[in-house]
Amino acid sequence: MTASAPLVITFGLYLALMVLIGFAAWRSTHSFDDYILGGRSLGSVVTALSAGASDMSGWLLMGLPGALYLGGVSEAWIAFGLIAGAWANWKFVAGPLRVYTERTENALTLPDYFTHRFEDDSRVLRVLAAIVILTFFAVYCASGIVAGARLFESVFAVPYAQALWWGAAATIMYTLVGGFLAVSWTDTVQASLMLFALVLTPVVVILGTGGLQASTALIAQIDPAKLDWFKGGTLGVAGIVSLLAWGLGYFGQPHILARFMAADSLRTIPRARRIGMAWMILCLFGAMAVGFFGIAYFAQHPDAAGPVTENPERVFIVLSQLLFNPWIAGVLLSAILAAIMSTLSCQLLVCSSALTEDFYRGFLRRNAGQRELVWVGRAAVLLVALVAILIARDPESRVLGLVSYAWAGFGASFGPVVLVSLFWNRMTRNGALAGIVVGAVVVIVWELMFAKSTGLYSMVPGFIAGTFAVVVASLLGCPPSQAMLARHEQVRLTLRENGY
Repeated sequence: MTASAPLVITFGLYLALMVLIGFAAWRSTHSFDDYILGGRSLGSVVTALSAGASDMSGWLLMGLPGALYLGGVSEAWIAFGLIAGAWANWKFVAGPLRVYTERTENALTLPDYFTHRFEDDSRVLRVLAAIVILTFFAVYCASGIVAGARLFESVFAVPYAQALWWGAAATIMYTLVGGFLAVSWTDTVQASLMLFALVLTPVVVILGTGGLQASTALIAQIDPAKLDWFKGGTLGVAGIVSLLAWGLGYFGQPHILARFMAADSLRTIPRARRIGMAWMILCLFGAMAVGFFGIAYFAQHPDAAGPVTENPERVFIVLSQLLFNPWIAGVLLSAILAAIMSTLSCQLLVCSSALTEDFYRGFLRRNAGQRELVWVGRAAVLLVALVAILIARDPESRVLGLVSYAWAGFGASFGPVVLVSLFWNRMTRNGALAGIVVGAVVVIVWELMFAKSTGLYSMVPGFIAGTFAVVVASLLGCPPSQAMLARHEQVRLTLRENGY
């Protein structure tokens, strides 16, 4: 693909808008609370769309359509798992976490919440949780920068080393300047753009292949296995469970949980859940439809199938170029950039909050002023971004292969701790420590030694082991203090009064 004038203009206007939103958010950022959680001021629409956009990265418009194009409907199990997990996260975690973090010294980060929830004066829990966040998100950020660089490289035909900086520059700018509000406001715009692209494109693809019935019949004629939900029996129980288990990861993703913590009130959550789930379902099914019906389109147009045959993840990019005029194609391709930028910006901010709140203020400057913390937070965004770019310089680097661990790593190490801490008053600091360590270690060991032989995603044993560790370690140690028990009851009472 070569860069046309409409494409350059469209991308340029989109990037300029994101940076302008960042500077607008700057004017509303007066304290570190504002910079990290937007002063807990997000309404239902922004909360919902920001949570959705921060969740779905370039995988939504590249990886998922590519998987359906290559493997057919059997690849859709992961979407069903994600939908179930996201709904459960909104239903059972969002409200309680919003209340609990406010009652635990107005906690701004997950490590901060864990520390105050379990009265951990040793700060071991804070350090451990922050290290887990920084470790996994350093790789996550690098993968996002690589995805952005690949997009710029293929669209504008620039060298990878140059595309690396172009792909990351705008995201770093608005995140550094505007903090959480900039990230949340831009997420709202980006989520809207992603929704537009994933509703319009599959409709045009289906119409271009003769409609649903004709397209499905053609796919069945080309390869009946594409319509088999079980891959002819080769997928198996372990494969289906593994794909569905991706939904468990939601309970431990810091960048998604931060959106719940930032909601302006408990009453915002139910409406945000409805908006967020509607957006997610439309986007996921739109992405799958692009990949699946793309099979029929390129069967009818084999002369245009070369780039997609070489790399199935280009199916959305190529269809956008073939089916739309350059101006609309520019908007649709900007949706890929939006998906990449929305997730990368959230990850940068979570890493910044861990460095600033959990290390700088936690250990070096407990009495640091708000202005000082904001500027340290901005410096931390830049530092993490530079480290991620350093990792991303070699797109073939092995460390990028660790991205597959990150979702399971967060889900298994933080997920059980978050869930149990919200609902069980007997949980203790030692239980939280055990859950984080055991969950993370099991995921890593399983991926290295058992994943290929069993076909079972590491999230499953990691989540089970982490939950077991939380319960056993809590019961074996001293019970929680009376203050912890009283606070837990106050939180549960507030939730019951609000219909939870």
